[in-house]
Amino acid sequence: MSYKAKKCGIRFEPPAIILVYEKTEGKPRQRIMPIRNFSKFSDCSRAAEQLKNIPRHRQYLEDVSLKQLERLYKLLKAHLKGETLEVSLSNIQKEETVDPEEDLNKLDDKELAKKKSIMDELFEKNRKKKDDPDFEYNVEVDFPQDGVVESCGWDEESEDGF
Repeated sequence: MSYKAKKCGIRFEPPAIILVYEKTEGKPRQRIMPIRNFSKFSDCSRAAEQLKNIPRHRQYLEDVSLKQLERLYKLLKAHLKGETLEVSLSNIQKEETVDPEEDLNKLDDKELAKKKSIMDELFEKNRKKKDDPDFEYNVEVDFPQDGVVESCGWDEESEDGF
């Protein structure tokens, strides 16, 4: 039997993941998956993986990404810490975006890996593939020279001829 996930959300009291899905015949149904043994100190990514691997929930959660489940667990964790929904949503949004002005050289290895995975995901989402209808091969673009062109010291030839 095939299940197609339509919506996935979280309920705070009592904690549960709620999934709206359709069976093959198309009638919408709802599945409530209670969250047990989760506290404000729990690991959200591990909890999401465990939920996705529970045999009785696995077939329902096939269409739900691990990242989405992890976000829902982060919302629950923030709720358990006493944060409002708006604050926790803005924190998650800030955590899952890359600030172009941020100096990535100052991050530790774990944070840098997280930022790189966010950039890779964004790249893959925006990448034009051969099968896309608006795909063009070998696109050449001339960038306008409105302002003064700044030169850098590293791209000038040195006295040694290198």
